[in-house]
Amino acid sequence: MAISRILIANRGEIALRIHRAAHEIGIETVAVHSTADADAMHVRLADHAVCIGPPAASESYLNIAAIISAAEITDADAIHPGYGFLSENAQFADIVEAHDIKWIGPKPEHIRTMGDKVQAKKTAGALGLPLVPGSDGAVSDFDEMRRVAAEIGYPVLAKAAAGGGGRGMKVIPDDSQMESLVRQAMNEAKSAFGDDTMYLEKYLGDPRHIEFQIFGDGNGKAIHLGERDCSLQRRHQKVFEEAPSPVISSEERDRMGGIVADAMAQMSYRGAGTIEFLWENGEFYFIEMNTRLQVEHPVTEAITGMDLVREQIRIADGKPLSVTQDELRFSGHAIECRINAEDPFNFTPSPGKVDYYHQAGGMHVRVDSGLYGGYTIPPYYDSMIAKLIVYGRTREGCLMRLRRALEEMVIEGVNTSIPLHEELIRQPDIISGDYTIKWLENWLAERAESAE
Repeated sequence: MAISRILIANRGEIALRIHRAAHEIGIETVAVHSTADADAMHVRLADHAVCIGPPAASESYLNIAAIISAAEITDADAIHPGYGFLSENAQFADIVEAHDIKWIGPKPEHIRTMGDKVQAKKTAGALGLPLVPGSDGAVSDFDEMRRVAAEIGYPVLAKAAAGGGGRGMKVIPDDSQMESLVRQAMNEAKSAFGDDTMYLEKYLGDPRHIEFQIFGDGNGKAIHLGERDCSLQRRHQKVFEEAPSPVISSEERDRMGGIVADAMAQMSYRGAGTIEFLWENGEFYFIEMNTRLQVEHPVTEAITGMDLVREQIRIADGKPLSVTQDELRFSGHAIECRINAEDPFNFTPSPGKVDYYHQAGGMHVRVDSGLYGGYTIPPYYDSMIAKLIVYGRTREGCLMRLRRALEEMVIEGVNTSIPLHEELIRQPDIISGDYTIKWLENWLAERAESAE
């Protein structure tokens, strides 16, 4: 039976994004929501809506039993998890499939494997992906950690096996600070993830963050959709993404893309995924794989012309990939700005009522957002409220269009990060594409110092 009704196990702009893709191919949608999101745009537009709990995510968007119950009472035959929340929860994927509901995502075993950073690194190495030098797996005592660090050379990075978002991660500059910093990382990991398993990697001094979008059909065929450069980050959170990367040649793209696509074909990977690398001095180093759709997927859509959510639905329905690698064409340049409800420079959250909202428009300008005038942004969830995506035939043209689009974008009643993006795209290093994962935090520190 083909998918006819999808339950969207998420909220905000990604829930609206999934709803739109589904409706464009004649599939009904079910919105689940907390009491805080009763007036959300995706809830208003969905064919069916079910309240699954109070505002706290643990009692609503992370409540597996409530979500499965909502799917059953609405006769949903598929569930799309979006990103965040339960999107990389293998147990949830198992439960969905055990209820004879199609899971619009990878096979649960692949979510489980790539969600454990130690196992992911082992798997990536076995599949031929280049690795950051480091421990073969988890390291459990300080003598072993010192031996590994001596082999690969200081500084080293202690990372939580179950980590993410920069938590459970410490840079260790020398042997004298090994024990204290690792204990801090372990305490962070235990508190955040309930697991203090650690491993060590060589610390790369000033790399870029470059990731490849892949798709697999689950039966041994896979393609890559090029790379995205996500190096503009603050506290390991992406702020600004572009495709293609300003530093990757078409030859490098073909070579590295071929390697990641071949790795996913070997796994018989199903659906969308992203292989993330650090890139320094012309070399790629695998860091992790995200077994889900990414926030920044629209820049890939812009340069390939593919609807990634529609492709996810297609694969979950048992259909083949809609294109072969040879048929895929990369064209032009795209940039995405994440717009958050927060102070643009001290990053204090700014939930509240949106008094006035006017989104940017014009040729090759896209806004993914669930905002509308009069909507109240709840304080319980991630602060991202919109994504502004622009496309141009060249990177220079794309930046010019982005400058104009940011000028047009109006959100009144709350603080937003729009002024931050307006300043960023005036900086010579951003204009030239000469930036790394440390650039934004260094620039913010210099800006704050000069303002004192």
